Amino acid sequence: MAVRELNYNSHLYSISYEIVNPSCLKSIVFLHGWGSNKEIMKQAFSSHLKDFKHIYIDLPGFGASSIDSVIDTKDYKNIIELFLNSLHVEPYFVCGHSFGGKIASLMNPKNLVLLSSAGILVPKSFEVRIKIKFFKLFKNIVPKNMYSLFASSDVSGMSQTMYEVLKKVVDEDFSDIFKNINSKTYIFWGKNDSATPLSSGKAISKLIKNSAFYPLDGDHFFFIKNSKFIADKLERL
Repeated sequence: MAVRELNYNSHLYSISYEIVNPSCLKSIVFLHGWGSNKEIMKQAFSSHLKDFKHIYIDLPGFGASSIDSVIDTKDYKNIIELFLNSLHVEPYFVCGHSFGGKIASLMNPKNLVLLSSAGILVPKSFEVRIKIKFFKLFKNIVPKNMYSLFASSDVSGMSQTMYEVLKKVVDEDFSDIFKNINSKTYIFWGKNDSATPLSSGKAISKLIKNSAFYPLDGDHFFFIKNSKFIADKLERL
């Protein structure tokens, strides 16, 4: 593991990363999802794609990477591009899971790989809508240490900064972003994904002109068991 310090918008970010197959010329960048870190991506893909330099990154605020201000998805994209520029890397593939898929989509790379990407708004359940309604009604009188009563498991143990980041990014509609992507795009999805349902994958595939869609067995983390299939597809491109 290595750490690189970057200055972005007058804030210092310590970005934790790891490189596998450093001597390879073509690079693939892996961006994890919300609440995760680079290790899950490394666990899935490090033994595959032997002809590629793998760059595994902890996004700011996750894993061992720092954050001290509230940023949005575009800021994440800018920070990752600044990081890659500091390494003098122009990736052949950018692979993003869930929230990482939104960041990867904004980068508009030569080749884009989406794993159950976020970005399509899905109607919230009745229970979630009720929680939101009550939270908005009582937010000025509910102590901050009781926010967790109204929040999903995604915010358990989360810092106030990351909670504010989540509020900024959770309901973004990326339909227009997907529609304007020029990258060759390869979309892989878990058939039983309940976090980003299969219908979202189908919608993204229709929006991105130059895309191929592969529904696979599994849930939101389907790529762990299907990493060889995904890697084999990418190696043939």
